[in-house]
Amino acid sequence: MSKKADRDHIRRQNRSNILEALRRNGPMARIDLGQITGLSPATITAITSDLLDQGLIEGLDAPEQKAPQSRGRPRSLLQINPQAACILVVRITVNTIDMALADYGGTCFHHEQLGFDSATADATTFPDHLITGIRALIRRSGINPELLQEIGVAAQGVVELEHGQVSWSPAFASGAIPIIEPLTQAFGVHCRLSNDTNMITSALNWIEPEKYNGTFAVIMLDYGVGMGLYINDRLFSGASGTAAEFGHANHIPNGALCRCGKRGCMEAYLSDYALVRSARGLPETTDPRQIVAGVEGLANLITKAQAGDMAALKAFADAGTVLGYGLARLIAILDPSRIVLTGAAVRGYSFMEDAMRKGLETALVRDLRQNFVIDVMPWEEDFIRRGLIALGMERLDQTFQGRGLGSGAGMSTAASSTAEETMAEELTR
Repeated sequence: MSKKADRDHIRRQNRSNILEALRRNGPMARIDLGQITGLSPATITAITSDLLDQGLIEGLDAPEQKAPQSRGRPRSLLQINPQAACILVVRITVNTIDMALADYGGTCFHHEQLGFDSATADATTFPDHLITGIRALIRRSGINPELLQEIGVAAQGVVELEHGQVSWSPAFASGAIPIIEPLTQAFGVHCRLSNDTNMITSALNWIEPEKYNGTFAVIMLDYGVGMGLYINDRLFSGASGTAAEFGHANHIPNGALCRCGKRGCMEAYLSDYALVRSARGLPETTDPRQIVAGVEGLANLITKAQAGDMAALKAFADAGTVLGYGLARLIAILDPSRIVLTGAAVRGYSFMEDAMRKGLETALVRDLRQNFVIDVMPWEEDFIRRGLIALGMERLDQTFQGRGLGSGAGMSTAASSTAEETMAEELTR
């Protein structure tokens, strides 16, 4: 049983590697697929034959590159069939639901935004609003609803994968917002819920896997403060999906008031409202809901700091110190090779950097300060969408059987036999 399970796992992984290579590199010959994936010709032939039958990939002739007098048939190339399936990705933020459809090649082809009232949205009203919006998007996109194979949702705040719900978020008036169960019942496809910063982490690994791999962390400084973790080449969400809540780790007991209602959270010193509260000299107990910050508030604060405003400069420096202490804890526990700082607030990073590095130096022993790189990355909201697409494609590549000639039937007998033998050999290496 164990050997069979291992073979099944290897088959799924090899299948995924081939599809990912085609999605990244475009049309390729089988011999080139073997060079990129490291798989044997027999395995490449068996798996691609199956994928062709299922309609997940398609063949085409390579453009003729030989001299006119040369003989021989042009190489046969393989490519992803973008019409094989599509996925829907959804990002939930304050007052906004961002929705996009992507084809099986990973390209977004339809995008819409839907508003809602975060001040009143709760577990009884939001799921129906979301479902209605998705149905309208599918209708307006003109796709065959049967093509939809996956729905990925990213939300601000604390998400619980185990229960498929958002347990707390600034986007909602209350907690425990069910997401997965209502969507699954409404659309009958696999649904995934993730924290938005986790999706940035997945996007970076997809975009630059040579750089963002192994163990690295992403910290987003924005409306709130979030963190995504990659540990040993896998996205890490913890037992229930609530891991890496950097923003709601306590910095100072009974300290500044956080939007979550607790006091002393990292977010209460690093988010947009925290920076504005500090620069204005407001009491730390000032309710974040009474502070107008956001993109415009941050932009005004950065402009003031650039002009030499002492209150603005101090607010950024104080935040830098807190960030340095927070990073020191992260580094001491996880030893990441890279830490990525992103989000709207990193536009003010130059005013935070010196204090952040001093905080790191104070809080972290010298040996641990030599083993990581800090990347400061301009904020792109598209990161979250791309991360959702990457995770959705990863699951489909291992599980989706298509609707082609071989759908539901698996490999042909000859191909299956060859693949089993090859994979058995790989398993024992």
